[in-house]
Amino acid sequence: MPVSPDLRALVARLRRDCPWDRAQDESSMRPYLLEECHEVLGALDEGEPAALKEELGDLLFQVYFLAQLAEERGEFSIADVERGIVDKMVERHPHVFATEDEAEPGGISAWERRKARAGRSRIDGVPASLPALVRAHRVAEKAAAVGFDWPDMQGVVDKIDEERAELREALTTGNKDRVAHEYGDLLLAASNLGRWVGVSGEDALRMANTRFERRFRGVESRAAAAGIDPSEAGMAALEAWWQEAKREES
Repeated sequence: MPVSPDLRALVARLRRDCPWDRAQDESSMRPYLLEECHEVLGALDEGEPAALKEELGDLLFQVYFLAQLAEERGEFSIADVERGIVDKMVERHPHVFATEDEAEPGGISAWERRKARAGRSRIDGVPASLPALVRAHRVAEKAAAVGFDWPDMQGVVDKIDEERAELREALTTGNKDRVAHEYGDLLLAASNLGRWVGVSGEDALRMANTRFERRFRGVESRAAAAGIDPSEAGMAALEAWWQEAKREES
């Protein structure tokens, strides 16, 4: 049995010998990178170590593949990527790696101060392409690191109530742009509550979607057992089946 190559050698050989892999570029790999990120998130939700190990491997393959494309153009290698992230983490954790005389306090606030000294905005580095709830959480985190935040959680709850009232008022105007504006403000305030209670809005919404889908399938199965098309069952029956499906989970 041949000895398996390491990952870097495997990717290089695939690029050399496999027609499909040879045909790929950064553009064609984007969907796979995004898919693998989401599959890692799914494995984290499942809490299955074997699934997480497999999905992390799939994601790591994407990283090595993209680095191989860059190396073929003479830009950088996976070794450069590794050195770069090591250097960055050492620089941003002087409380861990610096000498006693050079050490600074740790934590997010210190991290952001070091970036600011390098001339960067504190919200730089949060990709615009992130899912909106994730981006809202990360941008607010960075603003909070300089004290731009509510003094306590009640302030966040009050802000949510304020934005709900403004949305209700906007709904009476029939102005779609204004409704969208106020709806966005409400979602932003709600995402900040997640930050305060230590819950990712993206994760919470994803799990809520999963619960909804599971319960709705329960509604559909009950409708099928009754010989009724769900669209013809009526809201009272649909709600009763929904509550049954919900009780099954408790």
